[in-house]
Amino acid sequence: MMRRLFLAGALLLTSCGPKSLDLPAQPVDRAATCGVVAAAAARAGTTDVKAPLSFASMERILHYPLLAGSAGDSFSAETASAVQKKMTELQGQIIAGKWQDLVPACKTAFPATALSKVELPADRFQAQLGCYELADFIRSALEEGGEYDNELASYHALSMKLDPVLGAGMRQRGGADFKAQQDQRHKALAKIVKAGPPTEVMRQCIARFR
Repeated sequence: MMRRLFLAGALLLTSCGPKSLDLPAQPVDRAATCGVVAAAAARAGTTDVKAPLSFASMERILHYPLLAGSAGDSFSAETASAVQKKMTELQGQIIAGKWQDLVPACKTAFPATALSKVELPADRFQAQLGCYELADFIRSALEEGGEYDNELASYHALSMKLDPVLGAGMRQRGGADFKAQQDQRHKALAKIVKAGPPTEVMRQCIARFR
């Protein structure tokens, strides 16, 4: 879904229409709008409108559905999916307008996207679980098509290393109940998503745990 969004809008980014844009108040629409603005900014910085965006750019864009899904204490996959769907619906009208004017508003609305200092959770298990879940979300979103296989390889290696550690840890903390374990995963993801940009978070995850 994410790749189709950017390729569909790529050719439209060569010009910007005169229409002013406002940042929506509704959370899903607001996150989707800022996701499209991030995609537009990334595409505007490339010379080949048909080439895939950089891996870092894709992670910056994915941060918006992740943050929307993490508005509470536990991650909502349904909310994140709603944002991704809305991004596809909104891309045309946003790209045709003055999307550049929304860049500051998006930074204000989603301050975690602009954090320069990233700190993983102090609790080692929570940090490991958050890193694992974030890597899994990014891999699921970007692995289709193979454009980012090289970058995702390090995420896969991290997940493989953490798998047995986390399995034992979740059984100790929440027992064997599937729902209890899912709750642990969703809370860990919601927390680490707010720590800062995914690229920097994952860089620290790999440095600390791989």
